Amino acid sequence: MRSLLIFTLVGVGAQLVDGALGMAFGVTATTLLVLSSVGAAQASAAVHLAEVGTTLASGLSHWRFKNIDWPLVAKLGAPGAVGAFLGATVLSSLSTEHAAPLMAAILVAIGVYVLLRFSLRTPIAVDGRGTRHGVRFLAPLGLFGGFIDASGGGGWGPVTTSTLLSQGKTAPRTVIGSVSASEFLVSVSASVGFLIGLGRQFLDNWPVVVGLMLGGVIAAPIAAWLVSRISPALLGTAVGGVIVLTNSQKLVHFFDIQWPWSTAIYSLIVVAWASLVVYAWRVSRAPRTAPVTALDVSSESVAR
Repeated sequence: MRSLLIFTLVGVGAQLVDGALGMAFGVTATTLLVLSSVGAAQASAAVHLAEVGTTLASGLSHWRFKNIDWPLVAKLGAPGAVGAFLGATVLSSLSTEHAAPLMAAILVAIGVYVLLRFSLRTPIAVDGRGTRHGVRFLAPLGLFGGFIDASGGGGWGPVTTSTLLSQGKTAPRTVIGSVSASEFLVSVSASVGFLIGLGRQFLDNWPVVVGLMLGGVIAAPIAAWLVSRISPALLGTAVGGVIVLTNSQKLVHFFDIQWPWSTAIYSLIVVAWASLVVYAWRVSRAPRTAPVTALDVSSESVAR
C-alpha cells in the first residue's frame, strides 16, 4: 500500500508537469521512479504501460476537438513505434549496471534540451500556407523519437513536438494533438518490447503502473488549472534543471568522480540552472507589461 501511494504521488507530479508543458510525463516519471530505487528498464516499462491508457484518453480528446491530422499521425507514429520497440529491446537486454548510466545520460541530454527550450525559446510563427511535412522528414524524426523515448524512459514529446513546432508549418494545436495520438502507438510498441525483453519482471510492475495511472487521473484537472497560473517557460526551466541535476549525480557516481571535481560539476549546473530560471522569470513577466503591437495582433490571429 505504501509503495502504491509513492507511485501515485509520482504520477501526480509527472502529470502536473505534462499538463502544464504539454510534454515530459515520461521523462519526469522515469526520473522520479529511478530515484525511488526502481530499475532503469523496469521504470521505463512501467511508464510506457501507464502511458497506453493516458495517451489513448488524450488522443480521443484531441480527436473530439478536431486537433488531429491523421496523415501526420501515420507518418510519425509508425516509425515511432518501430523505434520504440528497438529502444525497449536494447534497454531490456542490458544489465542493471549498464542500463542505469545509459538512461541517466539520455535523461541528462533531454533535460538540457527542455531546460534550454523553455528558458531561451523564441516565439513560434505558424505559416498556414506552409507545405505538409513529408515522409522523409517525419520517418527519421519518429524513429529517433521512439527509440529515445523507450531507451531513456521518455522523450517523445520533447523530441517530436518541439521539432514540429519549430518548423512553423502546422498549427500548434494540430501538432500537439497529432503527437499525442501517435504516442499511443509508441507506448503500445514499447510495452510489447519490454514484455518480450523483461518477461515476468514486466508483469511484476503492476503497482507502479496502477499508481502512475491513478496519479495522472487525479492530477489532470489540477494541471489544467495550473497551466493558467504558472508560466510554461518558468516551469519548464525548473523541471529541466531538476532532471539534469538528479541524473548527473548518477553519472558522477558511475564514473567515480571525486571531490573537488564532483562539487565543481554540481555547482556549475546549479549556477547555470539558477541563471536560466531568473531569465525565464523575467521573460515570463515581460509580456504582461509590454504594449500590444500590430505584429502581436497579427501573430495571435494566425495562431487562432
